[in-house]
Amino acid sequence: MDTDSAVLEVPESERIEANELPADILAPSAAAKNYQESDVFAWANNLVQFKDELKIELFLINKNYVVYKTNLGAELNKQLEPIFIDEMLEYVLNGAAEGLIVRGFEEAEAESKVLQRTLLDNVEKLKETLNWINHQSSEIEMFVEEEHDFKRIKGIMAKVSHPQMKKSFYTFKVLPQSSIMRGKTGWMLRSGKFMGFDADAAVRIPTDPQLLLLDQDLYVFNQTKLKQLFSYDAKEASIARSKIAEIEANFRLSFDGDNTLQTLIKDKKSLIKKLQKIVPGAVRQEELLQHAEDLEIELMQDEAGAIIIMDDKDLAKFINLMNDDYHESALTGQRYEIIKKKLLKPEEDEETKLLKEVL
Repeated sequence: MDTDSAVLEVPESERIEANELPADILAPSAAAKNYQESDVFAWANNLVQFKDELKIELFLINKNYVVYKTNLGAELNKQLEPIFIDEMLEYVLNGAAEGLIVRGFEEAEAESKVLQRTLLDNVEKLKETLNWINHQSSEIEMFVEEEHDFKRIKGIMAKVSHPQMKKSFYTFKVLPQSSIMRGKTGWMLRSGKFMGFDADAAVRIPTDPQLLLLDQDLYVFNQTKLKQLFSYDAKEASIARSKIAEIEANFRLSFDGDNTLQTLIKDKKSLIKKLQKIVPGAVRQEELLQHAEDLEIELMQDEAGAIIIMDDKDLAKFINLMNDDYHESALTGQRYEIIKKKLLKPEEDEETKLLKEVL
């Protein structure tokens, strides 16, 4: 895959083995044998010498992750590097002098002097976007407002290259609708006089550093922008992976074909949120199967007694059972799937209430 970066080659003796990598930068398939950790500080130092001679190609990304080419006027060339490179480069170079460190999302929350990072393979919508560049470039259309509509544009991607850089790198920015002005509703001020806006649309590009892709590593300068642009909540995904490991350790599961718990849970936001609340060790497999039978919820088993998960519907039933989301009313005998529940706390006795009032 042509996801490029300007990074230093790592000697064979210093390469990190897959089983030594932090969990958040391992591919779900564990196929990270060829992974080499990038060095964002080396990238920044190397880039300084090419800063004024970079080739920057811009692409727009819509809400469905369809990518469009852009046709830029020559007068904009001088603005590209300040908008897409300068603040990001300054952040890394100044950070290196001030003790900035890089951490995977699994290691800690965002904090001062910490640049967070995750693996490209973890962010499905980013991979989908890059697929246009790497494998469908001939199908990428030129963006035309009348045909494609700026209202549907979600973000902008810059592919940055130079003849003396081994690989290109990518930067990404969210384009909020508030930064886009359309010709039909816009006014402009010229020589002290308001006039009709004589363009199809105008856009203000944010200059703050947001997302940087170096080879397989996505550096996240702003975690909110990662979620907004690629619908990826790194902490949520991290917790989900941890819960998946616990489930696999506590339950015997059998999947259809190449499916795994990890692949079936991808992009299932409601199930991922439920995973965060589950305590897999709180119930045994036999208890869960008996509970399913009592509620007439069908869970199939193979000859070895493993629970068969054929598809995401089976997975939803399994997770709902673990999260205790099925209920049979003692009053009516009706069975329900609970969408949202709140645990009732026992009422305090009068002595406890009085004690709290005194304190």
